[in-house]
Amino acid sequence: MPLNIVIIGAGFAGVFSALSARRLISLHLNKDPAAADIQVLLIAPEPQLVLRPRLYESNPANLVFPLTDLFSATGIRFIQGTVDAIRVEEKHVLVASPSGSTSIQPYDRLIFAAGSCLIRAPIPGLDDHAFNVDTLSSAVRLENHLQSLKSKPPNKARNTVIVCGAGFTGIELATEMTGRLRSILGKDADAKVLLVSRGEEVGDTLGPGPRHVISRALRQLGVETKLGTTVTAIDALGVTTEAGERIEAMTVVWTAGVAATELSKQIPGDKDALGRLRVDQDLRLPSNKDIFVAGDSACAPTGDHSHDALMSCQHAIPMGRAAGYNAAADLLNLPTAPYYQPTYVTCLDLGPYGAVLTQGWERKVVFSGAIAKKIKTYINGTLIYPPHTTNPTKALAAGDPALQSATAQQLQGKALSLVSFFTSKLL
Repeated sequence: MPLNIVIIGAGFAGVFSALSARRLISLHLNKDPAAADIQVLLIAPEPQLVLRPRLYESNPANLVFPLTDLFSATGIRFIQGTVDAIRVEEKHVLVASPSGSTSIQPYDRLIFAAGSCLIRAPIPGLDDHAFNVDTLSSAVRLENHLQSLKSKPPNKARNTVIVCGAGFTGIELATEMTGRLRSILGKDADAKVLLVSRGEEVGDTLGPGPRHVISRALRQLGVETKLGTTVTAIDALGVTTEAGERIEAMTVVWTAGVAATELSKQIPGDKDALGRLRVDQDLRLPSNKDIFVAGDSACAPTGDHSHDALMSCQHAIPMGRAAGYNAAADLLNLPTAPYYQPTYVTCLDLGPYGAVLTQGWERKVVFSGAIAKKIKTYINGTLIYPPHTTNPTKALAAGDPALQSATAQQLQGKALSLVSFFTSKLL
């Protein structure tokens, strides 16, 4: 009777957990007859990976990676649909197909990698009039709207974009938006980008390390900021603030952070303030040993006892590798590979200005400007992509948890330096 490893989600964590599980199973096909009975099934609405970290860029419709050939080559079974319910006691999930029918998919091990979603405040007009770049469809909607502006009569509202939220996404979008607006409206257009935030600092969650670089980039690009400001209403022609100020704009983009998906609430277990499920070093749910969690759904210790993984592909990919390996290892009665990722790098895109690269959790600036932009381009265009091959051996190799030095043993004596890696590749 087959054993099922069921993966929910085709984001970075889901895809790399599938590759990792299949890799370990394949390595043991000639060693353990039980390996042939283990299936890896991935459930998602579409057989594609959306390059979500890049959705602030122009032409977002192109920012997808088709997965059908990769799954076929590696023996990953794809089930098209949406998981509506997770029944932990019965060890199965309910899957709604695109046609509307519902089926039951049992699991022996579940990897929950359903990701995160945009936090929406109870602001009048937010859902009807604000744009976002949280999903592919919403990013495409924003792009179509921006392109439509050139057919409208020039005025202050048409030429103004308000970005609500001065965190990672808000900064990348605002700095990118200056060039996008001018390419659409003309280089001589009186275009204005305004970054609005309730916080008193731009990028307050990023800390003081890169702040001077970010501020310099905003000034050089002409991005205006309005800090300590709360938006209380949004309509088709602008926003109203808590102070009663009216700001005209036909384009308002909401980037107020993300939290774990609603589906996370169906899994019993301790959760953090963002709704992420707290897991152990193996990415296993302490309250249910059959469930592993990876990516934005997981609040996972990085191994240095002071920091948890962030909602980023930088953490989602190695978490996927570890979760997939451990789920398969569990069924094969093999030792697990604890998730361990103490090294952290931030690379923030700053549009035409360049980028800023920081190292460590304190975010010490290492590179900025054109050099950092080159690194950011390499990350966005190469590093985060799944393997571009249908060769089973090469494709499955991308799921090896050792690629990220996943165990503490592998890291003893030599700390991984991503900055050195990037430098050797690009400089």
